[in-house]
Amino acid sequence: MTEERLSFQAEVSRLLDIVAHSLYSEKEVFLRELVSNASDSCDRLRYAALTQPELSSDDPDLKVRLLTDKEARTLTVVDNGIGMNREDLVENLGTIARSGTAAFMNSLKTESGEGKKDVNLIGQFGVGFYSAFMAADRVEVLTRKAGESQGWRWLSDGKGEFTISQVDNLPRGAKIILHLREGDDEYLEENRLGAIVRKYSDHIAIPILFGDGEDAKSLNSASALWTRSKNEITADQYKEFYHHVGHAFDDPWLTLHWRAEGALEYTNLLFVPSAKPFDLFDPKRAHRVKLYVKRVFITDAAEGLIPPYLRFVRGVVDSEDLPLNISREMLQHNPMLAKIRAGLTRRILSELNKKAKDTENAAEYATFWENFGAVLKEGLYEDYEHRDELLKLLRFRTTAGDGLVSLDEYVARMKEGQDTIFTISGDDVDSLLRSPQLEGFKAKGVEVLLLTDPVDEFWVPSVGVYETKPFKSVTRGGADLGKIQGGEDKPEEKAPEGELVDLLALLKLTLGEAVKDVRKSERLTNSAVCLVSDDNDMDMHLERLLKQHKQLGADAAGARRILEINPSHPLIKRLADRAKIEGAATALEDAAWLLLDQARIVEGESLPDPAAFARRLASAMEKGLA
Repeated sequence: MTEERLSFQAEVSRLLDIVAHSLYSEKEVFLRELVSNASDSCDRLRYAALTQPELSSDDPDLKVRLLTDKEARTLTVVDNGIGMNREDLVENLGTIARSGTAAFMNSLKTESGEGKKDVNLIGQFGVGFYSAFMAADRVEVLTRKAGESQGWRWLSDGKGEFTISQVDNLPRGAKIILHLREGDDEYLEENRLGAIVRKYSDHIAIPILFGDGEDAKSLNSASALWTRSKNEITADQYKEFYHHVGHAFDDPWLTLHWRAEGALEYTNLLFVPSAKPFDLFDPKRAHRVKLYVKRVFITDAAEGLIPPYLRFVRGVVDSEDLPLNISREMLQHNPMLAKIRAGLTRRILSELNKKAKDTENAAEYATFWENFGAVLKEGLYEDYEHRDELLKLLRFRTTAGDGLVSLDEYVARMKEGQDTIFTISGDDVDSLLRSPQLEGFKAKGVEVLLLTDPVDEFWVPSVGVYETKPFKSVTRGGADLGKIQGGEDKPEEKAPEGELVDLLALLKLTLGEAVKDVRKSERLTNSAVCLVSDDNDMDMHLERLLKQHKQLGADAAGARRILEINPSHPLIKRLADRAKIEGAATALEDAAWLLLDQARIVEGESLPDPAAFARRLASAMEKGLA
């Protein structure tokens, strides 16, 4: 086969340029990434060989070797792992084959100067191989996949193209040859390479050797970190293992290392990140915890090992009791895995609750909540068994201030006569705080939870109550503000009850089927009108979400809303006076529709007839200027 010349995916070309020219402050991490990839390759071969022992029988001692040639100025990373074929080379080294590609490239665009912070993003997207171009101006890969006879050569200078050609008589695994840039001769020195390996990769359970043959020198301790006693492991070792297992560059916020003993034995080394992974909201909702059996890697996608709402957790679970040759299909129905999942979930939630109760470090927990709170909430309607623990973890923005509030704190601050936990849902805090539905609650000093995550629309009705206090949206009718003590009522400013009768009747008659009802409002203090849902109808924000995601049919009209009018507003008082005059139905028709459209606009809804709204508004302005 002749040499085949291919172009990188567009995003890869730009990434390579950034890697090559903007990340020099962290250059040594390229070796960590290449060694980590080599270790993963060996882990995958070890698993495959459980059912196909012939794959590793010709060279069963798995290892990673570092070789240098000072004359040629090359550094070579060699592994005898599972290797790659042509399709793997194109897929893995020519494409960012991840669902987060767009998010990754967008994150690069938002970085000022596209420089110093980009290194923190690389590992999260499985593109660590490209860090080789931080130190090399040309990279060559020689590889043969286990179980196949044909070898392949991949070559690129990182400037837009790469070549692939067939090579015969290659050993199993991969050999990555870096032709170093000028000024990077330090990566040819054994002491420098040894220091980098000990710093970043000492925890890797596969030997990392410098040199070839019997004189090769071991650079790492080559024992699985999670098997060691906690008092033997330093904070830096935990951190670097997290970097390796999580493919991340941030530091872990929480480290959990324990051994479960008894009827079922397994060891766990888990981490909660301090930064939000880019694939956190991937539709697959897959976790990234690796499953080992007796120190042998099995899979990093064991369905059922970690509940989806804890998918941000990274780390390793090593079982002593699962059969070593278990298949990934058998794992899905294994009762031992279900017990491990239950133990992991209890321990993780217990540790998170300890963090949540630590008032001295409340800011740390607030950062965790901002990163992962929306994901944890999924467990409230998926995992009834752990709902109580999850409810204790919840934190909310509220109308009472900028800080985060727990449900216990909210209940303790409820006003006299208040027996309901009030909520309001929307896209962001700022727009919610401007909502007219909050006016009466603010006037009485009643605190309202501001819910801005789409998942809030699902867990709130699923949970229903907290400590006997029901949740209720302020955008629903029957707010019962009158029985809550607080604030100052000013009845003298309101239109007398009887004076609204004619106006209410006129609005109902004019608007007809466009609204479900028109009624006097208790919740408005400054705005003239607002829309609310009937108690048994769908929440307005949820209906908008479903329409945006095409979960309601295109012809679905949605639930009709209740139009509430503010009896103390000057406009409503004037309209109430005009409604008593003969012929008011005709004279006030445009005003009635303008009130409804105004309420729709404030609520963020689109107008069903913008042209009619513009005509009525122009007419009203003309009369006002006459």
